[in-house]
Amino acid sequence: MCALRVIVCRTVCSVSKPVLRMTIHNGSVISARERSQAAGNRRNTLRWDLSPAEIRTAADSLINRVKMVYDDIGALKIENVSVENTLKALANAKLEYASSRHVLDFPQYVCPSKEVRAASTEADKKLSEFDVEISMREDVFERITALQKKRQDDLLPEERRFLNRLVTLGKQKGLHLSKDIQEEIKRTSKLISELSIEFNQNLNEDNTFVVFSEHELGGLADSYLNGLDKTADGHYKVTLEYPHYYPLMKRCHNPESRRRMETAFHSRCKEVNTAILEQLIQLRAKVADLLGYSSHANYVLEINMAKNARNVSDFLDTFYETLKPIGIKERKYILALKKRECLMKGLPFDAQINAWDLPYYMNQVEQCKFAVNKDKLIEYFPLDVVTEGLFGIYQELLGLAFTEVEHAHVWHENVKLYSARDTETGEEVGQFYMDLHPREGKYGHAACFGLQPGCRGPDGKRRLPVAAMVANFTKPRKGFPSLLQHHEVETYFHEFGHVMHELCSKTTFSEFSGTLVETDFVEVPSQMLENWVWEKEPLRRMSRHYKDGTPIPDNLLDKLIASRVANTGLMNLRQVVLSKVDQTLHTSSRADTADVFANLCRDILGVPATPGTNMTASFSHLAGGYDGQYYSYLWSEVYSMDIYFSRFKKEGIMNPKVGKEYRRVILEAGGSVDGMDMLQTFLGRSPHQDAFFQCKGLTKSQETKSVI
Repeated sequence: MCALRVIVCRTVCSVSKPVLRMTIHNGSVISARERSQAAGNRRNTLRWDLSPAEIRTAADSLINRVKMVYDDIGALKIENVSVENTLKALANAKLEYASSRHVLDFPQYVCPSKEVRAASTEADKKLSEFDVEISMREDVFERITALQKKRQDDLLPEERRFLNRLVTLGKQKGLHLSKDIQEEIKRTSKLISELSIEFNQNLNEDNTFVVFSEHELGGLADSYLNGLDKTADGHYKVTLEYPHYYPLMKRCHNPESRRRMETAFHSRCKEVNTAILEQLIQLRAKVADLLGYSSHANYVLEINMAKNARNVSDFLDTFYETLKPIGIKERKYILALKKRECLMKGLPFDAQINAWDLPYYMNQVEQCKFAVNKDKLIEYFPLDVVTEGLFGIYQELLGLAFTEVEHAHVWHENVKLYSARDTETGEEVGQFYMDLHPREGKYGHAACFGLQPGCRGPDGKRRLPVAAMVANFTKPRKGFPSLLQHHEVETYFHEFGHVMHELCSKTTFSEFSGTLVETDFVEVPSQMLENWVWEKEPLRRMSRHYKDGTPIPDNLLDKLIASRVANTGLMNLRQVVLSKVDQTLHTSSRADTADVFANLCRDILGVPATPGTNMTASFSHLAGGYDGQYYSYLWSEVYSMDIYFSRFKKEGIMNPKVGKEYRRVILEAGGSVDGMDMLQTFLGRSPHQDAFFQCKGLTKSQETKSVI
């Protein structure tokens, strides 16, 4: 029904009444009185101190409550079904489920206690099994289809969309097929859910590290080394968490150290997760076949913008042909850089680019071609300054004001809770948590988690949406604040865009709240907002030197902005590789996942996968809701660039009029309107892809006019 959507530890604070700090925004004060208006039962009452036993009890109770509603609907006489006793009753049950579930399944990603994480994972498995059960209630489906056959003239557009969606989803579960087939689909779907949870749990609990001497980490800054733990004999322990892995891969001069690190990173959970993923591929193909689809990809794509695997394949092939000559040039340049460095350092030159070479020499390209001094640049992006600037930009652009909730009930002492209010009305729009640093057992990527939907309740009043941004930025340590690389600033801006999508939602039904849009549209709002980290004015607002507060020098800023087109071909070809890996796996009935990745990596990227590794065993998207749909990142970026360059760049990137229109047309609508309709409304025309290729520094060939 409503599994936690992910767009990839210490004592919990005690419960207390939230007290909001007064905040000045654009010269106006949000008063205490305004803050308390019409809060009522809309306020965030999520608890994060549940014990493992309480989580288990709450999961059982939630299942029983929702099941009772479905039982009542299933018992209705067919001739008596109505909007009130069927459609709205289902909507209310789905809202209660969505509002109550995530306090049970979210802790597995963030809670300090391993016991609580385990209980949350088990609750997620139980609730996911219930999702399958409840989605395959043939008695309820019969009443929904009966309601659909009645006259719908008096239904509002979102009510009609909700009803039609329920019928479509029922057919996708095989509820129009025989009982035997339904039971087989149900059994297989439950197993798919269980295996997907295990896949991601394995990654979350992985604590692998690699040990290096100081000499083996040559090229890395003192601030990096000071942030590492040491072994008893004084060697450095480098984990596979992003703040450790990526700086080493980009900066370490020792190719053997990079090889060891890359091998470990792409061997995470290799044995267990490879087996799980290859089983998932077979099970998904089996369900698709039972439902009459030629592949799992065609099954999941039916309700997306792309519609089918053929359209996705054509889209990716066109991109590949456009990017191929750029990739060839970039590889030649990188190989020349490698040859020169090997000669200078007396290292053997193997005349090829290895997987552990690519991040290192792509970083060298930025330094050689664009003279971007990343050691200097990172000093201007302390996390607190970036957060202050990011908040200011989003508030000004969307007409919001953020206030920190003091003494908030959170799951870790470093987590903060904020309230967002409309600057014109003073109405509370939503609340969001910020959990920004790595710790043991925590989700290892950057993501937004929707925790409560922003839709109307049974009383007709809007429920308060709640979301959490989870990231893994370097911790402050030994006199150094948390300093961000520019790509981390971009990630921050992207994920916070998902948070705003969740909070600004004003839908009637929880089914369409926030990021519950077509999967190949969900990245559009966040990718569009990434553009702000490549513009001078926003960058100035998000940066100050961590020692003396001085601004980034103009020449460094100009070089950074110019470097946006660095490695364009290879970075986008890697996205094509991952998208094609996903499509290949999910248009097949079985696959050797390591071979599929290695072959496509070699053929498209021109870089061989490291022997003995299997990147797909840690490709969490394939077990996290993006199966058959990873292409969405490239697909969405085409639209996002059109929005940015056609409206914001043209009318002013900090133009509040355009920002508020964007909030109203794109963010507030959630999934209550088709993505294409939202785009056409905001753009005033059908979208096209010119802006995407121009932004990437590519010459758009004639055939790319029909990419989408």
